[in-house]
Amino acid sequence: MDQLQNYLFIAAALFSLGLFAVITRRNAVAVLMGVELILNSANVNFLAFSRFGGMNFNGHVFALFVIIMAAAEAAVALAIIINLYNNYQSINVDEASQLKR
Repeated sequence: MDQLQNYLFIAAALFSLGLFAVITRRNAVAVLMGVELILNSANVNFLAFSRFGGMNFNGHVFALFVIIMAAAEAAVALAIIINLYNNYQSINVDEASQLKR
């Protein structure tokens, strides 16, 4: 039986794991993966509410926009990570504050 609560539980678990990864990791790639988990949890919510809210395509359209935005965010973030590695030979996000100078 598909129930809305099952999808919401999976989305909450994905969001919690993503938030934990963003808060605790120092590696920029791991932080980026945490952000992707958070965005995927939003996609699960959009699609679950679309399915259980009358089968309209609004949730699908929003999920598609989130996927597009995540791809653009990943490209920009990876460019920043490469710049950070070229300047400091490390992808530690604590050293990103030194880029201001």
